[in-house]
Amino acid sequence: MAIVVLVLWLFTVGAGFSLLVTSNLSRARLTPPAQAEEPATVSVAAPAAQAAPAAQAAPAAQAASAKRQSRAARDRFAPPSLVAARSAPVLPGLRSLLEFAHPAFAIIGLGFWLGYTFVHYRPLGWIAFGLVTATVCLGLSWFAASARAARRRPKDEPGPSFSTRLVTLHGGAAAVTFALAALTALVLGR
Repeated sequence: MAIVVLVLWLFTVGAGFSLLVTSNLSRARLTPPAQAEEPATVSVAAPAAQAAPAAQAAPAAQAASAKRQSRAARDRFAPPSLVAARSAPVLPGLRSLLEFAHPAFAIIGLGFWLGYTFVHYRPLGWIAFGLVTATVCLGLSWFAASARAARRRPKDEPGPSFSTRLVTLHGGAAAVTFALAALTALVLGR
């Protein structure tokens, strides 16, 4: 039974890998959001009290604008992935963390289940079951976060897209893997 779970887990990993390869996840993140620049002009009808601070702020705004133009000239030949990486926040968002953690937990859990399949050492099976549980939770969280982001995104803005058939296949295989891993850990653990 442990071998059946191992083969099913490998099938689930393969479906997940093909899901990532066929998606446009990397291309959807390459376009950085457009930033609106504030004009640094003073209106003629402004009172003198407001014109003085604006006149003092004008050289600072011009310096910032010159700095942006210098950076744009330097980044003219930068690939889109480098531009996106430079404009990305220092700390990743929830979806980026889930995009990394879900496959990482799945692969580590697969390694523990492989060890359990070969040596039938009960703690390895329970660690693998704990990791598959965490993987399922992370996968469902990733799915919910992506669905919520898709609902909030404007219709004209492209976002990540996944094949519905592959998502269903991956989720179904993961559910069966989870159930059989629990059953195997319980039955063979005695």
